[in-house]
Amino acid sequence: MDRAMRDAGEPPAGKTDRRGGPRRSLPPAGWRAALLGSAVLLSASLPLHQAESQPAAPQPTGAVPAAPPQATAPQATPPQATPPQATPPQTGNNAPVTFTAEEVEYDQARDLVTARGAVEAWQNERILRADRFTFDRNTGIATAEGNVQLLEADGQVLFADRAELTGNMRDGVVEGLKARLAQNGRMVASGARRTDGTILDMSRVLYTSCDLCAENPEAPPLWQLRARLATHDQEAKRLRYRDASLMLGGVPVLYTPYLSHPDPSVPRQSGFLTPTFGSSSFLGGFLTTPYYWAIDPSQDLTLSPTFSTKQDPALGFDYRRRFNSGEIQATGSVGQRDGAPGEEGWGGHIYSRGQFSIDENWRTGFNLNRASSENYLRAWRYPAPRQLSSDAYAEGFWGTEAYARVDSRAYQGLSEVDDTGQIPLVLPNLFADYWVGRDRLGGYLSADIGAFALFRDEGTDTRRIASRLRYDLPRIDRFGQVWTFRAQADGLARWVDDLDLAPNFASRNTATDATGNVRVALDWRLPMSRSAGAYGTQLIEPRVQLVTGPATGRQTLVANEDSLDFEFTDANLFELNRFPGRDRQEGGSRVDAAFRGAWFFPNGGQVEALVGRSFRASEEAVFDVNSGLRDQASDWVGRVRFSPVSWLDLTARARLDKENLDSRLVETRAQLSLGRVTLGAGYLYTDPSTALISTRERREVSGSAQAQITRFWRGGGFGRYDLELDRAVSAGVNLTYEDECLIFDTRFAKTYAEPSNRASYYPSDTVLLFRVSFKTVGDFGFRAI
Repeated sequence: MDRAMRDAGEPPAGKTDRRGGPRRSLPPAGWRAALLGSAVLLSASLPLHQAESQPAAPQPTGAVPAAPPQATAPQATPPQATPPQATPPQTGNNAPVTFTAEEVEYDQARDLVTARGAVEAWQNERILRADRFTFDRNTGIATAEGNVQLLEADGQVLFADRAELTGNMRDGVVEGLKARLAQNGRMVASGARRTDGTILDMSRVLYTSCDLCAENPEAPPLWQLRARLATHDQEAKRLRYRDASLMLGGVPVLYTPYLSHPDPSVPRQSGFLTPTFGSSSFLGGFLTTPYYWAIDPSQDLTLSPTFSTKQDPALGFDYRRRFNSGEIQATGSVGQRDGAPGEEGWGGHIYSRGQFSIDENWRTGFNLNRASSENYLRAWRYPAPRQLSSDAYAEGFWGTEAYARVDSRAYQGLSEVDDTGQIPLVLPNLFADYWVGRDRLGGYLSADIGAFALFRDEGTDTRRIASRLRYDLPRIDRFGQVWTFRAQADGLARWVDDLDLAPNFASRNTATDATGNVRVALDWRLPMSRSAGAYGTQLIEPRVQLVTGPATGRQTLVANEDSLDFEFTDANLFELNRFPGRDRQEGGSRVDAAFRGAWFFPNGGQVEALVGRSFRASEEAVFDVNSGLRDQASDWVGRVRFSPVSWLDLTARARLDKENLDSRLVETRAQLSLGRVTLGAGYLYTDPSTALISTRERREVSGSAQAQITRFWRGGGFGRYDLELDRAVSAGVNLTYEDECLIFDTRFAKTYAEPSNRASYYPSDTVLLFRVSFKTVGDFGFRAI
């Protein structure tokens, strides 16, 4: 409607206008009348909801209301014979058709309407464009020729050399079809037949989602599907091929009599997914053929049967569902255990979670994770963590000030060295905290309370309630010194059975006690900075903290459930209670001191270092041996960060012996980014610890590299090596190719197992994976183990 009809010149011989005389060219001012007249002529092919055989009057906008399929050709009824309001609004396939063109003519003798020059016709969101458009009112056939384009509502575009259409542009025959689908999908066919606007049957078809080579557009794409026949079902959103071949670089590499995949525009659809095949020592040769079931818009299920040469079939599943108030997800399997080390019979696993909102403050959820054994998971190539945890919970949020949670927890150890009788069951566990906010003095007060009951078949049973109040009051004086007053009060009550069993091994069997601890501290800092001009800002900052409170002693006769693993570092140097939990309380008086220096550069880089230690007034043995806090004077702790530019970052943390500066804990990490290449390295050393499974030293080095080799190729590798055992811990490499239509990914990873004893750190695993993904079609994978 946005184009005026141009001067058409003299009419050819034999042509007549609507009054029966010779056809005359229309002046520019008459384009609206010609458009309305041509709309009336086209109306015979468009169905109406009304039953009358006469067409409704043309609308003033050039819209074409429809007539029923049984309607005869309309007579020259004046437009005013039927008022425009007599036609109800049309929608969907019965909606009016509107079109524009540079030139429109009507041959009354042949009952033929012809439009030329930038022809564009549309109905709702379906648009037809062509150089020439002809409509035969006798046969109801519309013919579009020259640069034919059909734009669908979902964004897909069909191109053709010539098209014959009927039934509201929904049915017809197309010559020289080219289609542009969603996600860069492209299709070419020598010919096609369209039925009911939804079924497109094609012959001699090529499909790909690859771009053509810019230097040689006539070269075959990287991959394409070639088929004798193909059907595009737009209602089912499915593409089906018969006698299909997969071609790489124009060379056929795979033939199948039938192939089907979803329309690129559909986000999810039921059907078989591409299979994965491979080989392993446990399974032999195996094939996994997943089936995806889109149950409804809110839930789906993937079933993955695995067939192998050495074991009975196994079944894996993945279920997901969304609700208005939450979601559920579950992954699991059932399979044979015979043949795995120390296994027999059938086994299985389930990893699941769910979460639901109750109201604006409360939500509830669960995590259920169980497995037959670690060996079962490894045999069938499922994730096998060191232990599994399950819980059911409800938690509430009130802004950033308040939080509450109640839950129950269960654990499962997967290692064969785990003593299942010592694994606890927590029922229930409650916790709530509240942050009061800033008071009139400028201080901050927070409070929390928690309680739990913990049971073991062969170990300590503990019931405990604990609460904490904490107050912080910072002040800055006129000299720039930062003074912070801190106070912390803990209260605990416990009822314990079998205290002489794991994990406490105390000298008494039962205990009922109530204790409290108060810690008060004064923290002083003096940050001093100066300008380095164009080189940024320099900072030095001494810090001293005085902490005092009643002595608590070693506390070996009270149950310890949450402070078994303790590590003294720069991160907890200034904590009032340096134990990670509440069961162990630090008492007495001490002084913490540290010195920090930093240089901040204008480009955002920095160099920073911190060193500090702690001094206790009491000689009580509160902390374990090798903790770094056993004696009155602690070990030295510190960190260093060197990151002067954005592409270099070096960070190191350490704890050194207070007497000879021997290393007790060293952890370093380095990252170097050089354009397309990123390098990483690390080193770890730890002293023996009674809280860990093994009491030996650990010394490991690690490294990694990732590189964007070319525009489409990237690769990398990683490795860890145990210097103490003089053996590799893990290693792996990967190489990936990815462009707009293809992903090729190959990975090799191996972790080296130690003997199954209490020195075990690393789970054994070896994976060799090849994956080829033809975008919009599917993945093909091979996994060797």
